[in-house]
Amino acid sequence: MSEFPRPRVVVSKCLEFDHCRYNGLMISSDVVRALKPLVDFVPVCPEVEIGLGVPREPIRIVVSRGRRALVQPSTGADVTARMKAFAGSFLSSLGDVDGFLLKSRSPSCGIKDVKIFSGIEKQAASDKGAGFFGSAVLEAFVGYPVEDEGRMLNFRLREHFLTALYALACYRAVKRAGAMGALVEFQARNKLLLMSYHQTEMRFLGRIVANPARNKAREVIGEYEEHLRKAFAAPPRYTSNINVLMHALGYFSERLSGREKKFLLDSLEKYRAGRIPLSAPVSIVSSWIARFGEPYLGKQTFFEPYPEALVEITDSGKGRDL
Repeated sequence: MSEFPRPRVVVSKCLEFDHCRYNGLMISSDVVRALKPLVDFVPVCPEVEIGLGVPREPIRIVVSRGRRALVQPSTGADVTARMKAFAGSFLSSLGDVDGFLLKSRSPSCGIKDVKIFSGIEKQAASDKGAGFFGSAVLEAFVGYPVEDEGRMLNFRLREHFLTALYALACYRAVKRAGAMGALVEFQARNKLLLMSYHQTEMRFLGRIVANPARNKAREVIGEYEEHLRKAFAAPPRYTSNINVLMHALGYFSERLSGREKKFLLDSLEKYRAGRIPLSAPVSIVSSWIARFGEPYLGKQTFFEPYPEALVEITDSGKGRDL
């Protein structure tokens, strides 16, 4: 079993941490609960931080004359400036952080699907978008894993978030070391994972590591991080993951029975159809790595991108759109 760092993740405080929703409730989240022993969370409730109490009258996003505002319809209070000031101050003082897990559909924390209205009167929403704090996160932390608890119920999005989160948390160790040796080792261990995500960026990252211009390690490590985040910007395609697993099958092909090969191929078809998560066929190949002691594959993070305790096959079927 691999050793993993503890990612540092900003989380909406109402998710398993405090009764700070507008109605005084706390939101139950199996995902947050599972992550608590393995992650260093930084809980925050932007609405409480700008002085709105608990419980409080709800706020909403209103667009008037092309301007987005955050208002409290019952009082007419406009808290836009306060929210923008808090978001800027909080995010600029965070220090090292690896990702964000925010409350879905919240006018402050939401990252998409937040209702936007054309006025403060009772009416149907006219549009959807990101909340004010969520928008600030997306703008300031481009390339970072950012999700909401609703979308994390979809296993494909959850696998992507966790994979990117732990890969980038591991990369922080490379940055701290500031040595080319650490970067070379990181690239080697993550080759198949990067192949599954973005082959073009994988090859570009390989050229950065080769460092033909003999640039200083710090410069190379900084350039590498920029392209690493690009590589993890979106979930991998089903076909890319299948290609990596078929590549791995080649290491064992002559040592497996026909029934064993068929078992993997059937699992890959189920994965392609969206009936099982990636972790299912990966576990099959991982068992062969342990059985045959294949050293190269045994070091590849593709087969264990995040702690086993977080592997979960449940799927709400929601949030499939990126």
